[in-house]
Amino acid sequence: MAKDKVMYVCSNCGQESAKWVGKCPACGQWNTFKEIKVADTRKQAATSAAASAGHQLRQNKVLRLRDIAAHDDPRIDMLDQELNRVLGGGLVPGSIVLLGGEPGIGKSTLTLQTMLNVSQGAGAERKGMRVLYVSGEESAHQLKMRAERLNGNDNDNFLLLCENSLEAVFDHIKEVQPELVVIDSIQTIATEDVESSAGSIAQVRECASALLRFAKTSGVPVILIGHITKEGTLAGPKILEHIVDTVVQFEGDQHYVYRILRSIKNRFGSTSELGIYEMQQTGLRQVSNPSELLLTDDHDGLSGVAISAAIEGVRPFLVETQALVSSAAYGTPQRSATGFDQRRLNMLLAVLEKRVGFKLMQKDVFLNIAGGLRVTDMAMDLSVIAAVLSSNVDTPIEEGWCMAGEVGLSGEVRPVARIEQRISEAEKLGFQHIIVPKYNLSGLDRKKYKIELVPVRKVEEALRALFG
Repeated sequence: MAKDKVMYVCSNCGQESAKWVGKCPACGQWNTFKEIKVADTRKQAATSAAASAGHQLRQNKVLRLRDIAAHDDPRIDMLDQELNRVLGGGLVPGSIVLLGGEPGIGKSTLTLQTMLNVSQGAGAERKGMRVLYVSGEESAHQLKMRAERLNGNDNDNFLLLCENSLEAVFDHIKEVQPELVVIDSIQTIATEDVESSAGSIAQVRECASALLRFAKTSGVPVILIGHITKEGTLAGPKILEHIVDTVVQFEGDQHYVYRILRSIKNRFGSTSELGIYEMQQTGLRQVSNPSELLLTDDHDGLSGVAISAAIEGVRPFLVETQALVSSAAYGTPQRSATGFDQRRLNMLLAVLEKRVGFKLMQKDVFLNIAGGLRVTDMAMDLSVIAAVLSSNVDTPIEEGWCMAGEVGLSGEVRPVARIEQRISEAEKLGFQHIIVPKYNLSGLDRKKYKIELVPVRKVEEALRALFG
């Protein structure tokens, strides 16, 4: 009888080796190789179960590129504008999506809420999809209580299964013939082919491969919920992220009500899209206009506050930048940034001191992006400098001013992308003045905007317009 082979796999990048090595030759990490057992090919029960659950295998043929019809894949409407945007317009049939996030951030809540809506349907016909929700972490009673809290209506299309065996899951899939499958979570599912506990590298790898084979052969989309490690990366082998079609990260601070849905990898759409939710007692509410929620109305007369017109993906919204500058209590001044890159903050402070002439060497600087968001848009530079200077001289910025611009090392204000969307968003929210890079105004029709456009070339010009 053939014995199982032993293989060593790097838990960081998925590199395979016939023997254990201390340092991974691919990614350079130390002590990441874990031992896994590769089952004999004659007893691959999970693969055969996936093939049988996926109905009939498709016969692949060699095709010429010009013979392949170019058309957009049909999308499944998830009845959630934010989720549809992040997925690239909806869920593609036969795709496999991995949703990750911190414990308690709301992954299961978002998935259960969406599946209840999809199974119920919408519109005049209200024809819903048959959804199989496989839970390996919670009991049926816990999920029932959560569904009632989410105001989920009972319907015959939502099917629930509490199971940890992959072979049993495929047996139930073959029996009920679902149109969409959810696995919560992939780290709790185990197959009999691998002699290790659920959640190990070998188990996650084999289970994900079997579910991928089922999705591609049957055309049924699969949504996997995954845990993350304390470093913030998805638990399991790196090959898990390579296998799936889309990797979606659910982010946010548990002390704030806002949650951000980000696409890290997407084979069917852009990875720059962003979805924003608000956590409520009855579940997650879609935030269609985040600018109104991210701006506070009670900062009039307060120094250290600047409004920036930022863009995440293709979505514009206005963000409140808060800064506090005080004398250093210790020998080394502190530099702290929440929601903004701290290295870029240090660079902007150096520009402010070298090019503009404000001495901040012996002062503490604290920066915060209001609302718990983390913004990576370079157009935030101008508002960061304005907020820091406003707090330093203790002079508030007049109400009705916002800005967008990237700051270079020589103190120049560089142009930013999608300036028309930024201006329209500021005008829609009632701002009277917006500071923009001068190079962005070339070819721009200024007459169609009621908001005053203030073009600047250098940081000094922007500060002069704000503070006189």
